[in-house]
Amino acid sequence: MPRQFPKVTLSEAEKKAQLLAEKAYASALKEEVNKDALSMFTVPEDCPIGLQQAKDHELLKELAEQQSEESVKRRKSLRLIRSKSLSLQIPGNIDYPDSRTVTPSVSTSSTFSSVAENCPDFQRVTISGDYCAGVTVEDYEQAARSLFKALLLREKYSKLAYHRFSRTTSQFLRSAENMRWDVEDEVLPDACPCPAEDEDPYSMDNIPENLNYELKMKDGIVYVYNSAEALRKEQPNDLPYPDLETFAIDLSHVLAMIADGPTKTYCHRRLNFLSSKFHLHEMLNEMAELKELKSVPHRDFYNVRKVDTHIHAAACMSQKHLLTFIQERYKFDKDRVVLEKDGQEMTLQEVFHSLSMDAYDLTVDSLDVHAGRQTFHRFDKFNSKYNPMGASELREIFLKTDNYINGEYFARIIKEVAVDLEESKYQHAEPRLSIYGCSPDEWDTLAKWFIHHKVHSPNMRWMIQVPRI
Repeated sequence: MPRQFPKVTLSEAEKKAQLLAEKAYASALKEEVNKDALSMFTVPEDCPIGLQQAKDHELLKELAEQQSEESVKRRKSLRLIRSKSLSLQIPGNIDYPDSRTVTPSVSTSSTFSSVAENCPDFQRVTISGDYCAGVTVEDYEQAARSLFKALLLREKYSKLAYHRFSRTTSQFLRSAENMRWDVEDEVLPDACPCPAEDEDPYSMDNIPENLNYELKMKDGIVYVYNSAEALRKEQPNDLPYPDLETFAIDLSHVLAMIADGPTKTYCHRRLNFLSSKFHLHEMLNEMAELKELKSVPHRDFYNVRKVDTHIHAAACMSQKHLLTFIQERYKFDKDRVVLEKDGQEMTLQEVFHSLSMDAYDLTVDSLDVHAGRQTFHRFDKFNSKYNPMGASELREIFLKTDNYINGEYFARIIKEVAVDLEESKYQHAEPRLSIYGCSPDEWDTLAKWFIHHKVHSPNMRWMIQVPRI
């Protein structure tokens, strides 16, 4: 297969940055391994002497820059760039009736007037100055170059994955490169429309035909072939993807930016500035926002649409709901065969007896499926919370789509959650299921589970995730 990206020739400065990134990454890995080791000579990061020396160094550096002619020229150029960026700002409420029509340019006066007309009369604070960065001009330029490069990489890989990239950001990037932004260059995801209210969501009509593509994985990359004959002749489709060398170079840029001191300082100061600015806006305009909120008819917290995203399907129910469901199934289906373990079929009652448990003695606390503070940054503890009472057998029976009973219990409890959402009318959820890549039949098995048990709900939108394991 031909190379998808032109070969990149690194300059001496870029090679040094790549080497620095590799060293910083290796150092970070070493710190991760040894972070729990105790040392009697360890100095805390907030050492007063070190902080004072760093402040003195930054002050001397800034004074030296203020006295140089080069610094004055840089400040003037930054002031000019900042004034140009203000003229490029486009209000977020502009409608684009045709996504394939080039949007006309908007003048500065019309932009600000339209914003003033559509925004409430809030008190505003303006911060003036040369570049309002809080760091030296040299560090500001270095941080700006690093962040600009990171945004270009983000845009490139978003387009390769057919992910939506911010139109406003893309316009600013083209402007910085002295290029014209065109709506034809925008990449949009190929989304399938959701079923209408009077449409059967399980209908097989008008589904895409089988194109008989063949797949084969090589070195962690899936190659797509038009037919079995093309697979035999090793003639894959020429699809765009970054080769290993390109990806390694792009990764080195990101690692170098992470390890770069001026960039970290600028980003930290910028985030603190934005946070303080928001708190100041809250303090000045809290009553005005509350007044505007109350003036909206027929809308409050209970009848405004709320969406829960990143909800694992196995955790979409509450602890009490799961406990009640388990006890209810035990009451009516305790003699039903629900599990095959070591070649032996087991009923629900036998499963509880093997675990030395009684379903009627269970409580929310003994169920132990609540992810508390102790699971933060601990994926092992977080994953164990999916096992009710720490028993993987109960997870296999109640929270799996592919098991001895074909995921019947799991489908039932999800449909009960969906009924609650539909009754509330204004609540929606985005549950997600996993494809682990362990078997070629995983997609077919998951689709059969979804259609057979009729799990569709208008208040749910499903997400399929591929975990990095």
